[in-house]
Parts: sequence; C-alpha cells; structure tokens
Amino acid sequence: MKLDILVLAVHPDDAELGCSGTILKHIAEGKKVGIVDFTRGELGTRGSAEIRDREAADSAKILGLDARENLKFRDGFFSNDEAHQLEVIRMIRKYQPEIVLANALHDRHPDHGRAGDLANDACFLSGLSKIHTQLDGNEQEAWRPGLMLQYIQDRYIRPDIIIDITPYIETKIAAIKAYKTQFFNPDEDGPETYISSPDFFESVIGRAREFGKSIGTTYAEGFTSRKLLGVDNLFNLL
Repeated sequence: MKLDILVLAVHPDDAELGCSGTILKHIAEGKKVGIVDFTRGELGTRGSAEIRDREAADSAKILGLDARENLKFRDGFFSNDEAHQLEVIRMIRKYQPEIVLANALHDRHPDHGRAGDLANDACFLSGLSKIHTQLDGNEQEAWRPGLMLQYIQDRYIRPDIIIDITPYIETKIAAIKAYKTQFFNPDEDGPETYISSPDFFESVIGRAREFGKSIGTTYAEGFTSRKLLGVDNLFNLL
C-alpha cells in the first residue's frame, strides 16, 4: 500500500499528541496516512507494552488510519545506527510516502530527538539504490520522500509551518484519550506521572490554541523543517 503521509513516532501516542489533527485533516481530504511506531513504550511507568498495543489500535480506529505498525525497538535504548536505520528504510520503501512526519528536533524525552535524527537519516538513505533491503523476500526499490517535517512535542520550538486543525480538535482529543493508562483519567489507577496530570493534558490544548492564534484560527499544529520550504505562489499563504 502506498501512503501519501507516513508518520514516524518513537512511542505510541507521540503521533496523537504531536500531529493527529494534521493526520485527520489529510485523511478527510482523501489522503492515505499511516503510522510506524518505533517502540512499544514499555518503559512507561503506567500500563504495559501489551496495554499500549491495544490503546494504539483503538486510537488508529479513531483516526481512520490506513496502516499502523510497530518496529519493537528497545524503548530508551535504541540507537541511530545501521541496524535501526535499515528497519526504518524498509518501512519507507514499503509505503513510499510523499511526506514523512517525525519526532521533534529535540525535546524533554531524549528518545524524541534521537528518533527524529533516525527518521531524517533513514529518509535520505532510503533514496540510495546501493543500499539493499528486502521485504517478504523481495528486493525493495529505493525511495526518498519529497518532504520531511518534524512535529513539536513537549518543549516549545518555533515552527516553520503551522496547520489549521480547528475542525478536528475533538477527534484529536479522543485519539489521545484512547491511551487511557497514560493521560489523565479519573477511572484509571496508577502512580502519577508527568503526562498523567490534568495540567499536562491542558497544556496540549493550550499549545494548539497558541499555534492557532498565530495564524488567526482556533487550533493548529506546528512543524519544523530542516530545509527551506517553498510555495507555488503567495496566495497559498495565510
């Protein structure tokens, strides 16, 4: 299956927090979108890898994804090395996306920036025909996405582009809340964590409002780009 957009996320729930409004917007426009999670989030204080697998599947249904896979890298201990790059390259070549969205340039959680670097390197290397990968015993063709953007996570990073997600904010919230063990839920028992407090959840909404205000809408998501971006004409800009 060829995808229009492939989202690379180091933990299940990263994509929902960082760019699920953008996912929903493009799916509503008829685009095919999928997520590849790098780890199962097994080091999280609350829940377990098995529970998070189920939560990710529930969220995928809410978002209406065309595909979702998990590479089962070691949470906290994966590396941006050849072995991990080749696994990500296999996914890029499998889905041949035009656009890749990936973890933040840097963030509070060290996995986020490292995963963003891994995604960036894999996107470039995936376009080199002398790097050979196979899927189901078949040689894969080289493929390099036309654009890679990185969503903004816990720490504020000045975005290079902001996308209006106002019509999709309620579904974004529902997709995040599918991770019942991770975020504020009065019906769930468990130790309090940085992301399980009501304040954290409100900060996610506040960030969307902040970005929305910047472009004259109610809610938006921001992205950074490692290269300069161009547009066909000035009238495409808000």
